[in-house]
Formats: sequence, C-alpha cells, structure tokens
Amino acid sequence: MPGESEIEVPPEHIVERFLQLLSLGEVGDAVDVLDADVVYTNVSLPTLRGRERVRRLARATLGRPSAGFEVYLHAISTRGGTVLTERTDVLTYGPVRIQFWVCGRFDVEGDRIVVWRDYFDWLAFGLATARGLLGVLLPGLRSKPPAAGRLGASRR
Repeated sequence: MPGESEIEVPPEHIVERFLQLLSLGEVGDAVDVLDADVVYTNVSLPTLRGRERVRRLARATLGRPSAGFEVYLHAISTRGGTVLTERTDVLTYGPVRIQFWVCGRFDVEGDRIVVWRDYFDWLAFGLATARGLLGVLLPGLRSKPPAAGRLGASRR
C-alpha cells in the first residue's frame, strides 16, 4: 500500500541465506546477494573488489560439478549491520573433504552484503587438506560433520 515502508530483512538472515545458497550450489544466486562494489577478503589472501570478481572466483572454485561446499553454523551475532559468524566450512572436490573452522564478518547495507571478510588458520587448513587427501585412501580418517546446524542441504 502507498505510504507503507518495506519490511527490512534482518542482516543475519541475509548472511544465512547467502551461505545457504552457496551450500546448495546456487553460486550465481548467492553472489547476487553481494553488493556490486563488495569487498571480499580471505585474510592473508588478496582482497577482491566487486561482485563480478567474486563471481568469477566462486565459479572457478565452487562452480564445478565435482566441487561442493557445506557450512555448519556454530554462532551468529549481529550489531547494527555487522554480522559475525563462527562456523565450520567444508570444501569438497570429488572424494576429498576439507573441513575447517572459519570466523566471518559480513557488513550488510539494505539487502546486500558490502563487506565479506573470512578468517581461518592456515595450519588448520593445511592439516584439514592432508586429512581430506588421506581420507580418500583411508575412509576412517575422513572428517565427520560437526554437531552444529548445517545450512542448506538436508542432513544425511
């Protein structure tokens, strides 16, 4: 109706939806949640500026038929438009499963993510990669999904 304001979606819902879309393999829809001028940093790696650069990276890393992404959310906190997440991310490439802890910061303006910054430990990532590779040969070594809630696909 005229004069009524639109209902604003809470920033944490926008972030959860973004992560959920990534975990469902809907990379294009997920990237569309980002602002055109988004600043994306995986701390210690080069910063990407702009949605289309992030789209190219996401398609190159997650847009392949053998690639997958899972996210298990442990905690989420919001103050204003800033959303902090503590989560376990899982990257899969064929039979290799790389599961590691990530802390993320998302700044949301309106219904778009304008800053996406992830922090993780390189040693833990390296060990997770080694475990993922060994798990192909010795399935008992494969990492098990954490107890936290999985966003996206149903639990198996």
